[in-house]
Amino acid sequence: MSEFPPLGHVALTVKSCDVSRPWYQALFGTQPVIDEDTGPWYHVVWALPGGGLLGIHEHPGTPKEDTFDEVRIGLDHVSFHCGSRSELEAWKVKLDELGVKNGGIKDAPYGSGLSFRDPDGNALEFFAAPAN
Repeated sequence: MSEFPPLGHVALTVKSCDVSRPWYQALFGTQPVIDEDTGPWYHVVWALPGGGLLGIHEHPGTPKEDTFDEVRIGLDHVSFHCGSRSELEAWKVKLDELGVKNGGIKDAPYGSGLSFRDPDGNALEFFAAPAN
């Protein structure tokens, strides 16, 4: 076995792919590479730069009143890495243009982050490491 393999994909559970698909499509600025009902669930998947995939899954048994909560066991958030703080600032402008509520850019010694949520409350972030 060689070194640990890179992250391949992340799949987020949503209440409705019909609601979340256009939101993610606007965020990513691209069409999904998969959009299908597999029987046990419906899923939509986007190819991200660097080879990773992000998917949304709609499961028939998910309670429609349920929302994401990062303080429960499981996923805390999904982060997309930016090459610089100026790239992070450009994403802040894009989120504002899309009408996506966000927490503004927060700076810390380990880097700068911009937190926001999808329509189901899944926690997402753009992050830039500090400049060297």
